[in-house]
Amino acid sequence: MRTAMGVWRWRRNPLRRPTDLFEAWVAFAALVCVLVVAPAVGWVAGRQVDGTLQQAAHEQRQERHLVPAVVVRPAADSDADAESEPAAGSATDPSAQRTAPHRTQIVAVWTAPDGSSHRGTVPAAEEPPRPGDRFRIWTDARGRLVGQPLDPSSAVFHAGMAGLAAAICVAALGETVRRLVVRRLMHRRYIRLDRAWAATGPDWGRAGAGS
Repeated sequence: MRTAMGVWRWRRNPLRRPTDLFEAWVAFAALVCVLVVAPAVGWVAGRQVDGTLQQAAHEQRQERHLVPAVVVRPAADSDADAESEPAAGSATDPSAQRTAPHRTQIVAVWTAPDGSSHRGTVPAAEEPPRPGDRFRIWTDARGRLVGQPLDPSSAVFHAGMAGLAAAICVAALGETVRRLVVRRLMHRRYIRLDRAWAATGPDWGRAGAGS
């Protein structure tokens, strides 16, 4: 609102100061930044992020596979603490680490896409897990546990949020610069007013002083 009101300083007025016109131009530039530049930057940033995430999602879908696994038995504490091949795979995947603590750990067996057999501790797909139950897990080509690949719709959402954040940052930057310039102008105006008052004040109201 203050930015829009500043544009009105363009109107002709005998009391208009040069700084008023400059302030109006600054307000106009800030308005253009908010209405034009910020959306453009947000759109470009969103497109860039979306392209990167979509490429990552495509690569993950090519490298990660959903394979069937069979429950052997619930995992004992010693099984969960011991180093195993699935545990090593989970340690390198943040999504697997976030999921595992909230679900019962079980010992399962599965066959990797390359044909190798694997056995290890994984989170249960259902509660309570029963021996012989079948479920599916995400692995790489060698059978090591990995997180679920990035969904394209999630990539679009994150790209949209990134673009929105970029637009907001640009708009906030433009408004911040405008406020700093206006504050500087107001400071200079007060200095000039103080100087004028110092020169005129002693003679204020005196006869013949021209007041």
